[in-house]
Amino acid sequence: MDEGYIKYQCNWIKTDFIQPEQIEVINKWRTVLFDEGYIGMYENGIGFGNISIRVDENLFLVSGSATGGIRELTAEHYALVTDYNFALNQLTCKGMTMASSESLTHAAIYDCSKETNAVIHVHHKEKWTSLLHRVATTNPAIAYGTTEMAYAIQDLISGNKIGDHKIIAMGGHEEGLISFGRTLEEAALTILRN
Repeated sequence: MDEGYIKYQCNWIKTDFIQPEQIEVINKWRTVLFDEGYIGMYENGIGFGNISIRVDENLFLVSGSATGGIRELTAEHYALVTDYNFALNQLTCKGMTMASSESLTHAAIYDCSKETNAVIHVHHKEKWTSLLHRVATTNPAIAYGTTEMAYAIQDLISGNKIGDHKIIAMGGHEEGLISFGRTLEEAALTILRN
């Protein structure tokens, strides 16, 4: 199992600059999803689930790597993604933690959907099984956190294969679901109500 491992090349600028007020709304919704079991930690100690918000056109704040098992995050548990390159599988982030392993997928959604301001990646076996192929679903041969996943997500969104759901089942990432929306509330309720 390679859950939770970062597959992109990371240029991490370790700096303490994210302020508590910047994470109030994102933390509120992340805690709701944690309490509902969509974000958390497996018995083997590997965390799952991440959440992000757009800060500027090409910048987004995302929960950090290996934070899935923590119920309430602090500013040190978030990273600001400042640059990314899908073709080179690279990402640059700033903060006291490295950006989540799924950050390139978040970047792919923000990159091709300018009205999107929030992205959530969760794990939920029953819901994933129920939604698989009923909603837009990525090819089972594509692994999470890869350039191929970023491109597959963009193809689904750009090709208008999402419909009204704004939720994607990750065919090759068992339990993995991604929702997105204009706000965190919209993205979170898409997960909770589907």
